[in-house]
Amino acid sequence: MLRRLYDWTIRLSASPNAHWALAAVSFAESSFFPVPPDVMLVPMAVARPEKAWFYASVCTIASVLGALVGYAIGALLFDTLGQWIINLYGYADGVEEFRALYAEWGAWIILIKGMTPIPYKIVTIASGFAGYSLFWFVVLSVITRGARFFIVAGILHHFGEPLKAFMEKHLTLVAVGFTALIVGGFVAARYAF
Repeated sequence: MLRRLYDWTIRLSASPNAHWALAAVSFAESSFFPVPPDVMLVPMAVARPEKAWFYASVCTIASVLGALVGYAIGALLFDTLGQWIINLYGYADGVEEFRALYAEWGAWIILIKGMTPIPYKIVTIASGFAGYSLFWFVVLSVITRGARFFIVAGILHHFGEPLKAFMEKHLTLVAVGFTALIVGGFVAARYAF
């Protein structure tokens, strides 16, 4: 199954619609979807290293647009949809404390958490809920998400072929590593609130 998913992603990278699928995952991850776009970005950029920068741009733009939806959920729909999403991920107990931290450390929270595997949707919803400046939220989201995706793209652009060979040879190990990173992000977010 893992091999089929990897092969599908590699084939998708050759499709003229590849960037739309990547954009959809990036958009959704910033507001409600649990899987980070790196799961698609990495194999796509490994398959087509010459498009790594383009893929990073797609991820950044779509992620920031999705972040605006997450912000709106926190600002306008927190009592219904926002609370449900926060509860779904198990972070309901720490939201008020997180909101208080925004008064003093809002910019650093967005910058640091946007670079980590901590689910960005938690940051976007909490930013809206806390009433963080929308202007600065967008600026900081562009910086942190752009940095994250362009760092990944830079590594994959320069080391694409050796990484592709490694991924194909050790696909299970790579998948376990990605899964550990995602689960680690959720756990870190759980205890960071």
